[in-house]
Amino acid sequence: MSQFQTEFVESATGARLALRVMEAQGTAVGIIIIHHGLAEHGGRYERFARYLATRGFHVSAHDHRGHGKTTAPDAPPRVYALKDGWTKVMGDARFVREHMQTRFPGLPVIVFGHSMGGVIAMNQAMDEHDHLAGVAVWNANLALGSLAGLMRAVLWLEGFVRKQTGPSLWLDNLTFKTWGRQIKKARTDCDWLSRIPEEVDAYIADPLCGWPASRLLWRDFVTGAERGEDGARLENMARDLPFHLAGGGADPATYKGKAVKTLAGRLYNNRFTRVTMRHDPKARHETLNDIGYEQAMSDFADWATRIIAEGREPA
Repeated sequence: MSQFQTEFVESATGARLALRVMEAQGTAVGIIIIHHGLAEHGGRYERFARYLATRGFHVSAHDHRGHGKTTAPDAPPRVYALKDGWTKVMGDARFVREHMQTRFPGLPVIVFGHSMGGVIAMNQAMDEHDHLAGVAVWNANLALGSLAGLMRAVLWLEGFVRKQTGPSLWLDNLTFKTWGRQIKKARTDCDWLSRIPEEVDAYIADPLCGWPASRLLWRDFVTGAERGEDGARLENMARDLPFHLAGGGADPATYKGKAVKTLAGRLYNNRFTRVTMRHDPKARHETLNDIGYEQAMSDFADWATRIIAEGREPA
């Protein structure tokens, strides 16, 4: 079985993607493509990938532009791209889906995204719903609404004191730092991620995690969130596409899970017929690294196995 080691593939966007693949144990039933969150990387999903492999899934996780070991001529560290960043992130997502389908032909594909990765997964579902068997959006805030405009205003004002490829210390303070301050009796500034001290310490010790994103990356991310909330794009999607949503009631990044419930409500109101919602009232931001992660992995794999058995006819 594959050991989830990093290999490099050349995306159609020009990026050299750091890609990890875990092959299924026994007979494969499907492919799961993982999209990681902001200021982390795909290697942190090895435990999840190993578990999914035991359940019959080939699994991939690539480092998105500006993250981890992925490089591109137009993507300095902590920047998606100097121009059209979000479009290129989504181009890489499409490339990885096509790459995995070529590598493991004839198998249904499910995309899974955590946080920023959930925004990517939602956009990929909007773009490629005819090619997917299901989509999982975990711990993602797709309910920014008017806050997106405020974030753009902050980034614009910060432009008077900081270049676009420099870190947005103002948004970092309004997001990551503020979320850290919302945890009572916190041991570290990153306790908002998990209730397991060892998981928090591993994140802090990882040099590829926890950095402040650039102004340009934040601007492109807001674009992605706005597209993921676009009602017209949602209206054009296939209503039988299965969704698996997950949120934590103690996650400050999603308004204590309210943003995830808002997304669920939008899907129900738009007549999506196969929506599953998982809510843990005590969970923080990283469901896969928090107390109860074993059950969370099992719940996801059960859902993925079920929707594949039920069948859907992607293009």
